[in-house]
Amino acid sequence: MKRASDRAMVVKLCLDGEIANIVSAYAPQAGCDEVEKVAFWEEMYQQLSEIPGDGRFVIGGDINGHVGRTREGIERVHGGWGVGERNDEGEGVVDCAVSFDNCQHLV
Repeated sequence: MKRASDRAMVVKLCLDGEIANIVSAYAPQAGCDEVEKVAFWEEMYQQLSEIPGDGRFVIGGDINGHVGRTREGIERVHGGWGVGERNDEGEGVVDCAVSFDNCQHLV
């Protein structure tokens, strides 16, 4: 387990001889300071970039963003089950998903 902060940690599990990285995250809520939000995403990018390219990972937790219903252009990272409109925090979720979109990381 690697705990980066109170908001993010990575747990590595060996499942059937393969390493699975479980990323637990708790993003700042919509009303929180912008500096805190930027720090959270920088931390998330750092944690995810440390997972080897052939490593699998799953992100769970409370990302505190609405990705919305629209998935045009981001079909590989958006399952289409969102509701309403994407908010600023949801943009952060989508940006992160697009940045780390790599079939080898999918479990």
